[in-house]
Amino acid sequence: MLHRFRVAMVRPTREPLSGEIEVDETLMGGVDEGGKRGRGANKEIIVIALEIKRPRGYGRVRMRHISDASAENLVPFIREVIAPGSIVCTDGWRGYSGLSKDYDHRQTILSSSDDPAHVAMPGVHQIASLLKRWLLGTHQGAFSVEHLQSYLEEFTFRFNRRTSSSRGQLFRRLLEQAVATNPVTQADVIHGYHQKPGKQTK
Repeated sequence: MLHRFRVAMVRPTREPLSGEIEVDETLMGGVDEGGKRGRGANKEIIVIALEIKRPRGYGRVRMRHISDASAENLVPFIREVIAPGSIVCTDGWRGYSGLSKDYDHRQTILSSSDDPAHVAMPGVHQIASLLKRWLLGTHQGAFSVEHLQSYLEEFTFRFNRRTSSSRGQLFRRLLEQAVATNPVTQADVIHGYHQKPGKQTK
């Protein structure tokens, strides 16, 4: 039942992110001693897109569980969730190549920068930290891979409504969206109702 509510947390008509957006990936899962680190590690990969407000603060967030950090997964996600013409800030990873046609793509080559990743793009790294802390506190750090996208949608729903002055209003909005959502089967919620890892939403 909780997964069915998580499906309802995704509003099909939600507006794409706009303005200045930070995009980066984070890794989820345990640390294997002697294993790889970074994008080649044997962990679950989550790509995060976050609106940056100037002079300070964050707007909305979008997240997706992907199979690998290739351009085939990263670029379709960006084009789906970010409005054309927006400023997209990424690191120098080759998976983000090809964005300049639709966006003002600003890359920070971390290998040539004195700043570590969490300084060059602090927003997405703070979101990644909050996500991991939430999974650890609420779900005791345990999640099944097939339902990871559903947990990401719940976190997104909560984060994007963090400034609401009425918690009861959030519950009402969820019920309204649940009523408007088509029937959901168990098979539908595996890997997220709207998104399978590594595949673009239809």
